[in-house]
Amino acid sequence: MTAPYKVWGEGLEPDALNQMANACKLPVAAAGALMPDAHVGYGLPIGGVLATRNAVIPYAVGVDIACRMKMSVLDLPLDALDTQAARLTSAIDRETRFGVGGSFKQKRAHDVMDADWRVTPVTTGLKDRAWAQLGTSGSGNHFVEFGKLTVMKDAAGLPPGEYVALLSHSGSRGAGAAIAAHYSKLAKKLHPELPGELANLAWLDLDTEAGQEYWAAMELMGRYAAANHALIHRHIARHLGADVRLDLENHHNFAWRERHRLPGGSVEDVIVHRKGATPAGAGVLGIIPGSMGTPGYVVRGRGSDASLHSAAHGAGRRMSRTAAKKQFRWEDAMAFLRERNVTLISAGLDEVPMAYKNIDEVMAAQQDLVEPLARFDPRLVKMAPAGERPED
Repeated sequence: MTAPYKVWGEGLEPDALNQMANACKLPVAAAGALMPDAHVGYGLPIGGVLATRNAVIPYAVGVDIACRMKMSVLDLPLDALDTQAARLTSAIDRETRFGVGGSFKQKRAHDVMDADWRVTPVTTGLKDRAWAQLGTSGSGNHFVEFGKLTVMKDAAGLPPGEYVALLSHSGSRGAGAAIAAHYSKLAKKLHPELPGELANLAWLDLDTEAGQEYWAAMELMGRYAAANHALIHRHIARHLGADVRLDLENHHNFAWRERHRLPGGSVEDVIVHRKGATPAGAGVLGIIPGSMGTPGYVVRGRGSDASLHSAAHGAGRRMSRTAAKKQFRWEDAMAFLRERNVTLISAGLDEVPMAYKNIDEVMAAQQDLVEPLARFDPRLVKMAPAGERPED
């Protein structure tokens, strides 16, 4: 039996569609959904949502466990994006680190490091590495940027108007990657019966020691990733002497225990994997970014049962990193950014806006899933420099 699933958007990659169909063939699958920003991933496609019964799939959570978005609206004057650009850039440069090996010599403080890192044998050995990388941003599609937030509808008490906002995107860094590698390998070992096309969808039963270990490690990485963002925003705001007017955030590589009405009408407790998908329960606020040169949106979820209360997590790649580096030139990318008044501090050519789908087409394809409340236009953008191995 194939679990039912629905697809949003048009012209999605055939391989991504095949990955979603394969995921829904798993004996533990209950329902699925594919978001309009979807593209090929490991096991479950990026933009894939999968509900399972009493099972968690490491590769359906993702390699970058608890990758997430965070936005802080600051009490800076809007013209600071122009008149204080050097100061804003310096704040990003000083208060976070980019690159695979990005870390702080003087460790940053957060109570996540007081948590019990001995919850699994794997996390026990990762604490020192995680602490060195606490407050850093990594590589790949991860970024920290300042921009203009245009609020169209009241967002969590912030009235309509234009504001300076700080936006970040990153996850659990090397610790999360190590956990994903260990438990995905273990899941495959436990399910040798899976055919090749399903191998990366191997699961861990949650009533087993392995399943409980992974769940505990994933939850810890959720707290750790949130701490990374909290420190980035706290230190940048402090560096600028700015107060925070609004604080928003959400995971988009995670698994949740939730109760859903599934296709067919039954209401069940399931494990919902959102791999590159934003939680969009009724009234839930989320952040859906575009690219370094295109807008992102603050949204309010509509609570669609068909999407398992989920929405897209961004514009989504329309080509691979290798293809982007072959097809585009920096001259073209910089011209694109200049037209939109975007200053790029650093990035790789594989992250240029033209490598991504049209964010407004993605948003139009999911009007039944989310309601846009505000638009974020990037102005100062920093990502890992060219040559770094992507961690997303």
